[in-house]
Amino acid sequence: MKKLRILAACLLSVIAGVSIAGAQGGPTGGLQPYDGQTLRKGEFTFGPLKVQDENLDSKLMGREMPFRVILPMGYEDTANAAKRYPVVYLLHGLTGSHRNWTDLAKLAEYAKPLGAIIVTPEGENGWYTDGATNANDKYESYMTKELIPVVDKRFRTLADKKNRAMAGLSMGGYGALKFGMKYPELFSVVGSFSGALGAATFPVTERSPASMRSLTVIYGAADSETRQDNDIFKMVREISPEKIKALPFLYIDCGTEDFLFQNNRDFVDLLIQKKVPHEYRQLPGGHTWPYWNKQVQEFLTLADRKFRNKE
Repeated sequence: MKKLRILAACLLSVIAGVSIAGAQGGPTGGLQPYDGQTLRKGEFTFGPLKVQDENLDSKLMGREMPFRVILPMGYEDTANAAKRYPVVYLLHGLTGSHRNWTDLAKLAEYAKPLGAIIVTPEGENGWYTDGATNANDKYESYMTKELIPVVDKRFRTLADKKNRAMAGLSMGGYGALKFGMKYPELFSVVGSFSGALGAATFPVTERSPASMRSLTVIYGAADSETRQDNDIFKMVREISPEKIKALPFLYIDCGTEDFLFQNNRDFVDLLIQKKVPHEYRQLPGGHTWPYWNKQVQEFLTLADRKFRNKE
């Protein structure tokens, strides 16, 4: 009987432990080693971080603009009420939306060890550029003059260059590198996955219907000032040694089966010619979410190292 009572007590202890875990969302992994940032030794790993929807009443765009935010583990804990965090902005591609990074990649899981706020803005099909034809197509100004200041106001950010990063895929890769080159005071590192880096000079007739429409609406005629001002190849060709020193670190990758592979190689060749510090990776893969889902992890790791001054 004594042995039975001991066994029953052990079972009740296990059941109680499961109930406590269930109240917190339930474990999705086993015991984790101490990493000094997210979990104490012996705790369970719980599910993905919460994704929350936000809106910004944009005066520049003339409408409400949605965006999503992933807050770091422990952000809402009372003990961390005064703590501030770095921010990573992730931009979507053409015909995509601000929901893509959280719906089509495991971003809320990858964010757990990062210790940073992640923001996924809505860029519509605007190439993250102030358009040449429509007065309310102010995608570049919206990002730099409204969204970033609002994020810094609503959330406990470390609102400086050192603690702000940006990356994107395809159209968003072009946008992130362009923001880094035009606003080097805002970012410590910017990145591109499968970037449409020649967007400002792409021949419209050679693109998909969606690209044709958006390129014409945003950039206007082939010789427009908007194209000249947003051509990142031109920016690199004309950059001075002094401006190179002020740039954020550039990260670029592209799949070897991607239709934009040569465009990326051409851009990287130009960076090498001008001695612009950067990291470039070419890996097997196409213009697909399995590729981006993998590579975003690499960028988050790089951003974390930059935030922590580890390189």
